[in-house]
Amino acid sequence: MMRTSQKGINLIKEFEGCRLKAYKCPAGVWTIGYGHTSNVKPNQSITREEAERLLREDLRMYEHHVENTVKGLNQNQFDALVSFTYNCGSGCLKQLTKGRTLKQIGEKIILYDKANGKPLAGLTRRRKAEQALYQS
Repeated sequence: MMRTSQKGINLIKEFEGCRLKAYKCPAGVWTIGYGHTSNVKPNQSITREEAERLLREDLRMYEHHVENTVKGLNQNQFDALVSFTYNCGSGCLKQLTKGRTLKQIGEKIILYDKANGKPLAGLTRRRKAEQALYQS
């Protein structure tokens, strides 16, 4: 089983940011740490160490999705797709990869930068960073 490298973890941390108090994300979901959403309660607080632990636990699930969806990835491609899946979910990963070669996946990742049909600058930056990592 592949694991996300420090380069991939740093990319996720950069774009997710770390919040030690629970907040509602733009989609209205309670979130804490580095974008963790499972069993988060209003007014919840965690330590930086807990945020790191939750990130590692969440990564295992996304690594599993990537490994079961795409074969033959190198480390940078794997890291980029784990970051993508962490942000967009396994449904978008399946949509991105379906019927595409590894090269085509890297070319098309940039298309997933929209919310409600409109490009968002933060998502565009993240997709460009993921694409650069994927293609390196």
